[in-house]
Amino acid sequence: MAFWRNTFAAFFFLLMLSAGGSLFAQEESPRRKTRILFLLDASGSMYAKWENSDRMTVAKQMLAQLADSLDRFAHVEVALRVYGHQYGRERNDCKDTKLEVPFAEDNSGAIRSKLEQIVPRGNTPITYSLLQSAGDFPADKSRNVIILITDGLESCGGDPCATSEALQKKGIFLRPFVIGIGIEQQFEKQLSCIGQYFNAADISTFENVLSEIVTQALRPTTVSVELLDEEGRPKETNVNITFLNALTREPAYNFVHYMNSQGKTDVLEIDALLPYDLVVNTTPPVVSRSLFIRPGRHNIIKVKAPQGVLYLRQDGPSPYGQLQAIVREKGAEKTLHVQPFGSRQKYLAGSYDLDILTTPRIYLKGVDIKQGQTNTITIPQPGQLAVSSQVQGYGSLYQVDEQGQQQWVCNLPEDNSRITLALQPGKYKFVYRMKSAQASKFTDVQDVTIRSGATTTVKIFNR
Repeated sequence: MAFWRNTFAAFFFLLMLSAGGSLFAQEESPRRKTRILFLLDASGSMYAKWENSDRMTVAKQMLAQLADSLDRFAHVEVALRVYGHQYGRERNDCKDTKLEVPFAEDNSGAIRSKLEQIVPRGNTPITYSLLQSAGDFPADKSRNVIILITDGLESCGGDPCATSEALQKKGIFLRPFVIGIGIEQQFEKQLSCIGQYFNAADISTFENVLSEIVTQALRPTTVSVELLDEEGRPKETNVNITFLNALTREPAYNFVHYMNSQGKTDVLEIDALLPYDLVVNTTPPVVSRSLFIRPGRHNIIKVKAPQGVLYLRQDGPSPYGQLQAIVREKGAEKTLHVQPFGSRQKYLAGSYDLDILTTPRIYLKGVDIKQGQTNTITIPQPGQLAVSSQVQGYGSLYQVDEQGQQQWVCNLPEDNSRITLALQPGKYKFVYRMKSAQASKFTDVQDVTIRSGATTTVKIFNR
């Protein structure tokens, strides 16, 4: 065992001096504490022979070496929970799990001492052990990590996969690491759903797996997000980007994208042990699901997000006040954005439908936004319809199209017909009956033409 023990120690020395500076240098700036819980299978099958030793002996020695090495980090605490070691298989105790060494600083000696006392005896209550582990971590905000080492499947009828997912969604711990010792290939799926699964087929692989897990848990992971134009060039920037926890849907990180004058995006450090979806908060947003992040390395994430600009303007002064347009993706019913006139707004390159809130409304279908270009939409200055009579009655205003078809625009007030309406240029019909008129035949119908920037006056005739 001396060879792999020395190799394991050498790995930690290299890890601490790894790329871009030592991990000791990382500790010079405040870092969130990482707590690592070893969840060790001590069921009877761990006595099985493994190369020139047995599974339990190898696991104990590896974990002892690992605990010793992790003691060197000021921001790391470890603990030990064991299952299947208190009662024999004949008892079939499905609550046979115990936190043997709680979290504390510099407790590798306690873990080593406890490991020496563990004797494999019972069954494999993985689900219950995961549930109990939720109480092992202190309540303060830390990076909670579980390393599960097992040579068998759940033996108590529980659902460790559903339990693990539920505890991850509650933020109890990050995605667990699962190391299978002597697990047949057809059973690996039943463990891989618990967390990130590693198959330790032999002692050398087991050693490498532990090294990889520590790399993922402790070595900084960085990303650069490149926002690409239609030609695949990283040209877009100054956009809010959100890394969502893919399990909880909660935002893990919010950034405003930055690119320097040389066209290089900056480097962001993230926690590689969370599953992520990336939301680029363009209008509409672009979502990249289930990001592949290589832990302990630098990752470049490329997202196609070409944008253009929509500029809304109106000729002359507006009697509408703050005129707005409802913007929808082409053919969609859901409102994407409400854009004020006089403003410029970026949208993803594509085609959009606009409802301009004039009277009557202007509907523009298939407005194209092209990458790097500004599409200017200009509407004419409205005219005004003035009704000078102070009478009471009932009526409506209709717009008349070129084919002579009329479309309702609005009702006129019943209590006082004296109004001024801002209307888009065009032809209209004014239809009104006074309250004092005792028959429908006394309805007053007038043709009205509204011109841009001009006022048209209508008089109601007393009939």
